[in-house]
Amino acid sequence: MLITAFFSVFGLISLALFLFALFAFVDAAIRREDAYRAADKNTKAFWLIILGIAAAVMKLFSIMSFLPVIGLIAVIVYMVDVRPAVRAVSGRGRGAGRIGGRFGRRGGGGSSSDGPYGPYNGRR
Repeated sequence: MLITAFFSVFGLISLALFLFALFAFVDAAIRREDAYRAADKNTKAFWLIILGIAAAVMKLFSIMSFLPVIGLIAVIVYMVDVRPAVRAVSGRGRGAGRIGGRFGRRGGGGSSSDGPYGPYNGRR
């Protein structure tokens, strides 16, 4: 009974990881090709191949194998590094839809040293 519960938990973890990889693959597929180049990341085709292989490996192999772990690392790299950069370039980054937000300001932009009340000049 304990072994059955153990394998059912591993089955749920495997399913969750497969769905995570599938989400990353679909997300990579709907992004524009030029956004990858503008964000200085690898091409869209590269990420589709990597994420597709990762999803297939997670579906076919047990989580106890090392191949799904490698696939999970690839999916995490995409989700943590590539996806935010591509979203920011394509105009769907954090706060891009807010008028007056940090990234959504109209007329002027601002610099990296701007604080919430204007430019930060150090201890001058």
